[in-house]
Amino acid sequence: MMERRVFIALWLLAAVALAPAPSALAQCRLCSTPTTAPEAATADGLIHLEVDAALDFDRLIVLGRGAGTAKLGPDGSSQTTGTVESLSGRAMVGEARVRGQPGRAIRIDLPRRIELYSANGGRITIDEITTDLQSVPRLDASGTLSFRFGGRISVRGDEEGDFRGDLPITAEYL
Repeated sequence: MMERRVFIALWLLAAVALAPAPSALAQCRLCSTPTTAPEAATADGLIHLEVDAALDFDRLIVLGRGAGTAKLGPDGSSQTTGTVESLSGRAMVGEARVRGQPGRAIRIDLPRRIELYSANGGRITIDEITTDLQSVPRLDASGTLSFRFGGRISVRGDEEGDFRGDLPITAEYL
């Protein structure tokens, strides 16, 4: 039986949902005078969420036609099962930062499952999306909270290509 090697490149873009006012838009950083000072916590009561790094499984090597998974934890750990032979060393966990009122408890919601699509119509899923957040996250004294997130991707041996999708993240005060 001849082994078949398939390379799958994956990118996951994080779509950000701002809470509590979805109509609030941030000023373009390219349109203002650059500064090296950290941004102050918001006094307007809004939460600002920024994605610093997208979740990226980079390339997977899939052998054969069976099913397999690749898991990337928020701590950077990785694991493969089934027909997924390896996960690229360039795979990256996602990172996000929340700014708001100092000391406030917040809730961060991420979906349980998302679909990724390729240009040729292929589809794979990411589930078991996990974060390194505490059970009740709280903004620090400067009004910021950073967290990392990962997930498990499931593939079948007959899927190949570049897969992309959006991961909506919602943040709101408790």
